[in-house]
Amino acid sequence: MPSADHTESVQDYLKTIYDIQREQGRVATTVLAERLGNSPASVTGMVKKLAALNLVEHERYQGVILTPAGEKIALEVIRHHRLIERYLAEALGVPWDRVHAEAEKWEHVLSEDLEDRIDALLGYPTTDPHGAPIPRRDGTIAPPYTSRLADLATGQSATVAEVSDHDPAMLRYFGELGLRPGVDVRVVSVAPFGGPMTVRLDDAEHTLGREAAGYVSVCDVKPAATDAADQ
Repeated sequence: MPSADHTESVQDYLKTIYDIQREQGRVATTVLAERLGNSPASVTGMVKKLAALNLVEHERYQGVILTPAGEKIALEVIRHHRLIERYLAEALGVPWDRVHAEAEKWEHVLSEDLEDRIDALLGYPTTDPHGAPIPRRDGTIAPPYTSRLADLATGQSATVAEVSDHDPAMLRYFGELGLRPGVDVRVVSVAPFGGPMTVRLDDAEHTLGREAAGYVSVCDVKPAATDAADQ
């Protein structure tokens, strides 16, 4: 369990900074305020507190970045969160669009003993139900996937690696389509000027908005098949 000296609020800030930092690099306080749903003034105050605790580095007008100490706490909380999500989904059958909100309630109070027991019970999983990597016990984490479904071209295929859990409604939608980690997907067509893309999952084709497709990470990207290969 993270140190009792670090309140749930501190842990939430560090975890959120980690997530945004992974996506964008240095984290602007305005972006942090929007993601947390807090006022810019309260975020600025907390950032100053985190800097005083040596958990973040803060430069005015340059945003914040986690220190090694801050990253360690963030990864521990994220490990708890994603292990709990996996436990809720596998052991209790909680739908994948609801496990995130439930895990938010448990992540701060999970003891190290219970963490280890859940990990062993699940067979030491490496990802959560949405495909996000679970930080290892030693505080390391697998590198993020760098390809997005939205960036694939017509004819390319790949395997779904991770689906963002930021929006439960979008998760339900993806679940209805069968767009889950481990599923193979092929891009049938891409509309110009940022328009939607049509993808094939198994024997069904679906149209996805480009923004929604941007929340799906893929791996094992394969080039478009040549005409000869298709014949």
